[in-house]
Amino acid sequence: MSNQRVSRSFKDISLSFVPHPVTRDLTILRNENAIVRSVRNLIETILKERFFNLNLGSNVRSNLFEFVDYGTAANIQSEIVITIENYEPRVSNLKVEVDPRPDENSFEVNIFFDIVGLSVPRQTVNFILEATR
Repeated sequence: MSNQRVSRSFKDISLSFVPHPVTRDLTILRNENAIVRSVRNLIETILKERFFNLNLGSNVRSNLFEFVDYGTAANIQSEIVITIENYEPRVSNLKVEVDPRPDENSFEVNIFFDIVGLSVPRQTVNFILEATR
């Protein structure tokens, strides 16, 4: 018999810090929205940026100043996979696609995953990574 994790609900505050129009409290992200935001935050966090957990984060930003080609896209893809597998235990069946866009000097990132313990559809996170000066 396999051990299937059954989870409770997940909560996180919204980083927009926009207050709720009625209660004036901070907006709360729940369940799949909280996990999707957590995955994105992990990827965007630079290593040694968090004072009390210097290993949390990824080297994705340092790869953005390399050539925009499939080799760099593979490096970014493996960095994203390693980061999510190490720091987000609520995610399973992870698939990451990184497509270079040389004309725009950016990378298109698509992340697909299932959430452990929640019966929700497969989640998708899409965003563009580009070097900022």
